[in-house]
Amino acid sequence: MDLAPYQDPLTIQRVLHATRTIAVVGLSKNELRASYFVGYYLKRHGYRVIPVNPREPEILGETSYPSLRHAQDAVPEKIDLVNVFRAPDALPGIAEEAVAIGASTLWCQFGVINAEGAQIATDGGVTVVMDRCLKVEHARYVGRMHWLGFNTQRITAVRGQLQ
Repeated sequence: MDLAPYQDPLTIQRVLHATRTIAVVGLSKNELRASYFVGYYLKRHGYRVIPVNPREPEILGETSYPSLRHAQDAVPEKIDLVNVFRAPDALPGIAEEAVAIGASTLWCQFGVINAEGAQIATDGGVTVVMDRCLKVEHARYVGRMHWLGFNTQRITAVRGQLQ
């Protein structure tokens, strides 16, 4: 599967700039899990994080919901982005729910690659980012990791706004 269409830097920057509310599907309350660390990071940086995990009643001080549909029904604001920390074979169902709730973006973390899920989301008008970490991309383009040498496709010593 060619992932290039799902990893466009300008699309990623646009998504980061436009997003305010993020549903994290597969968010764990285990502090050692990547999903917990990413959720914690996003909350610290001003995003509204909505946990989606049917096994937990609360994560990161927020009510956890069993599905995206339950979350959308209970949360007053629109869910802008669905961040997926689940096995790739779960992606088609999650993509269908993301389309149904009117999410703008389906973001699939490292290793969450599924062509059918990407096609369902794309056909439903949802932007797809695949095989990228939301925390890493946020840090890369908002200026938290420039000094580490990530390729931001800019030559500058000034940390600017998102493009």
